[in-house]
Amino acid sequence: MHIHILGICGTFMGSMAVLAKELGHHVTGSDANVYPPMSTQLQAQGIELTQGYDPAQFDPVPDLVVIGNAMSRGNPAVEYVLNKGLPYVSGPQWLADHVLQGRWVLAVAGTHGKTTTSSMLAWVLEHAGMSPGFLIGGVPQNFSVSARLGDTPFFVIEADEYDSAFFDKRSKFVHYRPRTAILNNLEFDHADIFPDLPAIERQFHHLVRTIPSEGLVIHPTTEPALQRVIEMGCWTPVQTTGVGGQWQVKLLSDDGSRFEVLFEGVAQGTVEWDMTGQHNVANALVTLAAARHVGVVPSMGIAALSAFKSVKRRMEKVAEVNGITIYDDFAHHPTAIATTLDGLRKRVGDAQVIAIVEPRSNSMKLGAHRDGLPESVNDADQVVWYAPANLGWDLPAIAAQCTVPSTVCDTLEGIIDHVKHQAKPGAHVVIMSNGGFGGLHGKLAEALK
Repeated sequence: MHIHILGICGTFMGSMAVLAKELGHHVTGSDANVYPPMSTQLQAQGIELTQGYDPAQFDPVPDLVVIGNAMSRGNPAVEYVLNKGLPYVSGPQWLADHVLQGRWVLAVAGTHGKTTTSSMLAWVLEHAGMSPGFLIGGVPQNFSVSARLGDTPFFVIEADEYDSAFFDKRSKFVHYRPRTAILNNLEFDHADIFPDLPAIERQFHHLVRTIPSEGLVIHPTTEPALQRVIEMGCWTPVQTTGVGGQWQVKLLSDDGSRFEVLFEGVAQGTVEWDMTGQHNVANALVTLAAARHVGVVPSMGIAALSAFKSVKRRMEKVAEVNGITIYDDFAHHPTAIATTLDGLRKRVGDAQVIAIVEPRSNSMKLGAHRDGLPESVNDADQVVWYAPANLGWDLPAIAAQCTVPSTVCDTLEGIIDHVKHQAKPGAHVVIMSNGGFGGLHGKLAEALK
């Protein structure tokens, strides 16, 4: 079957394309912006990509068009599909029908940490010899691909609350029907489709309604929004993590790189890994709980986590030039920015930390998170904000509220020039964006030479 995917370079759609190819379909696709790591992964799989949405891409006519949730009415390719009556479906629906049917789905939902936690869980199952399938919104370095079908009933999926398509406004995760569900945390996000936090809580409750009574729901004790979701009704056993939960940790290092795991008060072993930050310790706990549900004993899960290599674009070290280390990080929400910088600060001590932030997500562009931004960078020594031309709010006014030195630049050249003059040998420069950021990482590394 010839499947054509509109919006193929999104992390979800690109991963779905890999699975369709593995199932033996002829897969093609298009996107407005074709950039790595997804574009390179797709090309390596032999998937033909078209830049843009010219209807000429439908020659030859595909058997099925999968329409990504970034596509809207008025898009020339979408209008062509509707006018010609071509068969079409949303990505989550296709996945549910052709990949997840009959599998033991382990879903990871939450505002933050979905990609990292899904990667941890897939790796723990792999390490235990369970050869799981997975679909992850990033490229886990233990696997080097973002999706695969796997050889067993187990399938790990990053379960997103974003809507499925312009014609299906349900959250993607409602399609997945998990047996094991991690609800990692819950804050307001996706301001382009949700009016407020209660609207997102309702979608999370729709997910909870689909989990069988023989399944398992796992969530931290520290999230009031998730507590409200469970109180709306839950028909499934629940395990909790963190303070007062069944799963707890004893930190053995401030930066989170060593910690002991306890289950129901009994020590299970110690994780020693390259990750930092309290958020990753929390991710590890929910991972161990989910893995135990499918039969991986905690000691085996702990051994796997100690060999976990993180995910591309999650505090990924991309260059070291003249003693200056450059990281690429996906952080796109004040909480994520704060926890990432906290983990780095605890690891590097008094070394210079420079944060470069691009407010690029839809919620960021709408200004939904702007009030939380000044405080989110407190652990940096200084911060550079990138102000793209289409930002609809006053970034310099927000930058002025920062307690650390803040600079606003409207060009990449301006950012590079600033960092060149400020970064000293031994500095750590964290570039935070959920997009390609115009190749800033490579350009900055080149300039620092």
